[in-house]
Amino acid sequence: MARKSTAAGRAAAHLTHVGADGKARMVDVGDKPVTDREAVARARIDMSAEARRLIRSGAVRKGDPLQAARLAGIMAAKRTSELIPLCHPLLLTHVSVDLSPTRTGYRIEARVRTSGQTGVEMEALTAATVAALTIYDMVKAADKGMVIGEVHLVSKRGGRGGMYRRPR
Repeated sequence: MARKSTAAGRAAAHLTHVGADGKARMVDVGDKPVTDREAVARARIDMSAEARRLIRSGAVRKGDPLQAARLAGIMAAKRTSELIPLCHPLLLTHVSVDLSPTRTGYRIEARVRTSGQTGVEMEALTAATVAALTIYDMVKAADKGMVIGEVHLVSKRGGRGGMYRRPR
């Protein structure tokens, strides 16, 4: 049986979803205190001028991509534990998805809150990503070359880790 390298062993010790045996596991949060938690994530979708024109003029045949994206993002946040294998199911107290026009497309910001024993970073990231995918789906007839990117955690608060804010 091969031995883990020292660096790999140290890395596994810091990853809470990896047991001492190197196997994936769900973290036991039962002894953690319930705290108020919030996470904010962002994504971008860049598209052609024609796709932007269709969205902004309300001419997308499938309906309003921005409203559909907002709803899809909220629904995705609520179902994150069904998509990401080791996420805990959470009772979310707030989910918002805001879409802002940019010069090349849209910026998507998802904000998720709960009072619980684990954070909502994955829920916020999932909401922002699914919102972007929904816009792509609704406008792909006009632009299959859209680019989804810059998905990242902006900030999180609560829990043992306290406050995190992504450096600019």
